[in-house]
Amino acid sequence: MCDEEGPVLGSYAVDVRDGRLGEVMGRVGGRIQLRRLGGGREWDVPPEYLGEADPAEVLRERVRLLNRDARRRVGLG
Repeated sequence: MCDEEGPVLGSYAVDVRDGRLGEVMGRVGGRIQLRRLGGGREWDVPPEYLGEADPAEVLRERVRLLNRDARRRVGLG
C-alpha cells in the first residue's frame, strides 16, 4: 500500500479518526486525499491517521455498491 512517499495512488486506506474507507487520490500539503469508493468529495487525512484497509472490507463495500447500482437499474431502490 505504501512506497517511500506514502500510500500508492489507487490503493485503499482507512481514516482511523472515523473509520471511513477510501481510495487514495493524491497528496496535497502533506495530507493524503481519500475518496469514498462510490465517488463523492475527497477529504484530507494527515498521514498519522491513515490506516491500512482490510481487503475483506474493501470487497464488502464494492459488492454493496454493485448491489445498490443493480437495484437502481431495475427500479427497486
